[in-house]
Amino acid sequence: MAGSSFGNIFRMSTWGESHGKGIGVVVDGCPAGLLLDEARIQAYLDRRKPGQTKYSTPRKEEDTVEILSGIFEGKTTGTPISMAVYNKTQRSGDYSAISECYRPGHADYTFDQKYGFRDYRGGGRSSGRETIGRVAAGAVAEEVLKELGINLYAYTKSICGITIDENKALRENILKSPLFMPDLEASEKAEEALLNRMKEQNSAGGIIECIVTGMPAGIGEPVFEKLDANIAKAVMSIGAVKGVEIGAGFAAAASSGSGNNDSFYNDGNGIIKKTNNAGGILGGISDGSDIIVRAAIKPTPSISFPQHTVNKAGENIDIEIKGRHDPVIVPRAVVVVETMVAAVILDLLMVSMTSRLDLIKKFFNY
Repeated sequence: MAGSSFGNIFRMSTWGESHGKGIGVVVDGCPAGLLLDEARIQAYLDRRKPGQTKYSTPRKEEDTVEILSGIFEGKTTGTPISMAVYNKTQRSGDYSAISECYRPGHADYTFDQKYGFRDYRGGGRSSGRETIGRVAAGAVAEEVLKELGINLYAYTKSICGITIDENKALRENILKSPLFMPDLEASEKAEEALLNRMKEQNSAGGIIECIVTGMPAGIGEPVFEKLDANIAKAVMSIGAVKGVEIGAGFAAAASSGSGNNDSFYNDGNGIIKKTNNAGGILGGISDGSDIIVRAAIKPTPSISFPQHTVNKAGENIDIEIKGRHDPVIVPRAVVVVETMVAAVILDLLMVSMTSRLDLIKKFFNY
């Protein structure tokens, strides 16, 4: 199976299935000397683990991470970091009824067409549990970025079409909201709307926004390894994501050049921009402004609501999906988006270290 690795220098390779023995990741390219232990990684994984609110799957998993290599005396050694999370409460029998049919909105049909075989137990590699490895790897990247003064935070911008009011949004409210919304009034409205969807045996989608602060200018490549292109690929590779915006995003299409362009000026301390429609990236390279990324998350496809589908014999059938599923994926995906963006930024920051001869000479004291 190709495509389980991501990154150039800072590189992650995820492994495992939803109902297998465990999920994990191997991280290569992390510099030596970073303070790191299970507790630091666990703090990120706890933000995505299931069963924490009534708006997530009732599947109870501690998602306890174990670091298997790459750490000595509390610091990274520069060698590959291998991490594992063992599955404890998988109930594969819940999926026996759908072993011979294709669930709408899932990868069942396409996986079968590609491989001639699929792991129907929770989706196998197509399951959202695969993101455990991504979060663990991205957590390492985020810890490195903190050492450089680069910080990330992500939150739910909207659910069920209910969007936060930027004037009422406070960063400290994110963890106070069960939906990770910084506007608590919007969170209450979204919670009510979500409960109505759940009563209908239906699900909801939403939008996640990620902000990167402290970003230096000059990170990213001008052609195929653009910073925004790699962020888009990383975020789009998350199973539930169906769209990505940088800065003004799709709104830029309805704007004019004079309205969309960000004017530069020197404030006495350096060159900055008056606005940030570009979302911190120009020509694939960071411009020193905050990087702003948004991801559109589709409604959870596993719903008890009756749906039409086809079985492997090609017969038209109706299906009502049973089991333990999230009525909304958005809150648990917030940290996934954040850590994937962190992985891209660290990777391209490392690539950028070889961009200029004068900086290479300075590093080696020539």
